[in-house]
Order: sequence, then C-alpha cells, then structure tokens
Amino acid sequence: MNKIKVGVVGTGFIGPAHIEALRRLPNVEVAALCEVTEELAKQKAEALGIERYYTFDDLLKQDDITSVHICTPNFLHYSQSKAALLAGKHVVCEKPLAKDLHEAEELVALAKETGLVNAVHFNLRYYPLVRQMKVMREKGELGEVYSIIGSYLQDWLFYNTDYNWRLEPDKSGDSRAIADIGSHLIDNLEYITGLKTVAVMADFNTVHKTRKKPLKPLETYSGKMLQPEDYADVEITTEDHANVLLKFDNGNRGVITVSQVSAGRKNQLKLEISGSKTTFAWNSEAPNEMWIGNRDGANQVLMRDPSLVHPEVRSTITYPGGHNEGFGDTSKQLFKEVYAAVEAGKQPENAPFPTFADGYRELLICERILESNRKQAWVNV
Repeated sequence: MNKIKVGVVGTGFIGPAHIEALRRLPNVEVAALCEVTEELAKQKAEALGIERYYTFDDLLKQDDITSVHICTPNFLHYSQSKAALLAGKHVVCEKPLAKDLHEAEELVALAKETGLVNAVHFNLRYYPLVRQMKVMREKGELGEVYSIIGSYLQDWLFYNTDYNWRLEPDKSGDSRAIADIGSHLIDNLEYITGLKTVAVMADFNTVHKTRKKPLKPLETYSGKMLQPEDYADVEITTEDHANVLLKFDNGNRGVITVSQVSAGRKNQLKLEISGSKTTFAWNSEAPNEMWIGNRDGANQVLMRDPSLVHPEVRSTITYPGGHNEGFGDTSKQLFKEVYAAVEAGKQPENAPFPTFADGYRELLICERILESNRKQAWVNV
C-alpha cells in the first residue's frame, strides 16, 4: 500500500493529538514534523518518533508530502494554509481558520480554485452521539426545534496565575473563550439542528483583568514555589466568560454560556435541544450516553452502540457498546473522512467533514458576537 504522506506543523497540545489520530489510519503516514526552528523541530520529531523534520518553508518543498496539518497558534493559520494550498498540498487547519473574515474568505476561494481537500478541525462533531442527534433530527424524530441551551465550560484559566498564548490578542485574536471553545459549541448546534443563527446578543466578562505571566518557561518551576519576581502583570482584554442569546432562522431562540474559569469543569460541552416531539441532551464529559426526553412517556438513555444507533452513524464508531470512545477518537473519525477524499484526489462536492467554508461560517458568527458585546445590542448575522 502506498500511504498518504502527511506533514504536521506545530507541536503544542493539538499537534500531537493530530499525530496520534493520524497514526490510527491505515492509509496515512505521518512523515514529517515542522517547527519554528530546525533545532526545535528535530527535538520534537525525536520525541514523537518522526523521522523527518523541517521548518515550514522547507516542508512545503517536499514533493512527497501530500497533505499538511496546521496546528500552530491562530495568527499563523491564514498564512500557512494559503502557502500550503499554493504549494499544492491538501490542508487540515485548526480553528479558527483565520483572524478575520477577509482572510477566511480568501482561503475559501483559493481552496475552491485549487480543488484541493480542505478541512477545519471541528472534531467535536465526531462524537457518535452528536451525529446520532443530527440523523434523528433529519429523520423527523426531534420535530421542529423549539429551543436550544448550550454551554462549554473549562477551568484551565481559573487562577490569575494561569497563562497561555491564547490570552494574547496578537496571537489568538480579539475573542478568546468564544473563538476558542464557543466556536465548537456553535458549530455543533448548527450541525445537529440544521438551523442557521441569524442574530446574536452577547455579554462578555473578563474575570481576571490582570494575569501573572511567568517570565521563564513553566518547566523551570517544576516542583518549586513561584515567587512574585517570577511574574509580570499583564492586562487581559479578552473574555473569560460569555453569555450569548441566539435567534435562529426558524424563528425560535437559544442561549449559550462559555467559560474558561469554571472550577471542576475540565472540558464540558453540554447541549439540550428541545423539539416538538422530544428533547435531546448530551454532555461531552460523559460522551457515550444521550438523554432523550418525552412528555407522555418514560425518558430514555441511549448508549453509544453500533447496534442501537442509526445506520448512518455507524461509520463513526469503532468499538462495540460499553467499550467507551472519547476525545481522541473524534479526530480519528474526522480524518478518516478527510483522507478518503485525499485518496480520491479532490474535495467532495458535499463534503461530510467540516470544510474551510464551515470555518468561515463560524468566524462570521464569532465576529458578530464580538460586535454585539461591544455595542451591547442585537446584531444580525
């Protein structure tokens, strides 16, 4: 078998997650790693068991590298995705696709012009019970959508001493919690319901208006107490917490809450979608069960089991019921669909995976949410 050779750019949290998922696909080989310097690339490649390593420009010169995964900080997504497409490489990009709508629009147009496979890593669509909710809605089992309640809660920025590049707008953009995790939530809501968000009303809160940025790499302090002189105070302008009211194109309403300062919530995306026939509820920290609520009968709990879900969902499930699948499996299932397209050599007309156009859509909604918070008013999408 001639495997598709892939280069992965960036080795923070998500780069190695891409690598692990890619290695589970029989038709793919993670052939090369890219970092900002060759020395760092070599160090990371050795740690991850990857033979070849490059800086970005050199990676694009490798003719045998068919596809590139962009796993770098947000401000690099546009330039690196554009360069990869122009070099004739298929591209899987982390979200957000770009820092503004103009950049995202350009990438969508370029991807269409080249015909190359393009995808955005909205992997949380690929929990099997998320797809089950979508298919049940398509089959009429939910009915008309009456209301949506969603939240995405984390605690990794709970303390004012918690610090990361995502706190810096020049690297991450003007929105943090909404752009980082709220984008996954909104993507899932529209994906499941088939509705479009047509207006938003947002209110942001920055809980820690000043944070303490370590002056040296965190590894330096392993097992040690930090002293006041080890920090610099940094003013924070992006949101720790956000509430957003939503209007949908069917005339009904929703509300979402996003927070990165909710103690004990490590990575919890929750959905409750109420329709004219039933209600769906699901929680990503317990992803193998879905609650189905009924007015005139017993409520139900559906286990993630290939023998119980609709046939259209089974391709996202690898193991039998009771053998739990989780976060790492979502990327594998997404990449499985992406690399079927790469093997075919072109972007499918109606791609089953999230594309650059989906990346543009989520960026549009996030920008309107930012505008709404600034104006403290309803803004049309």
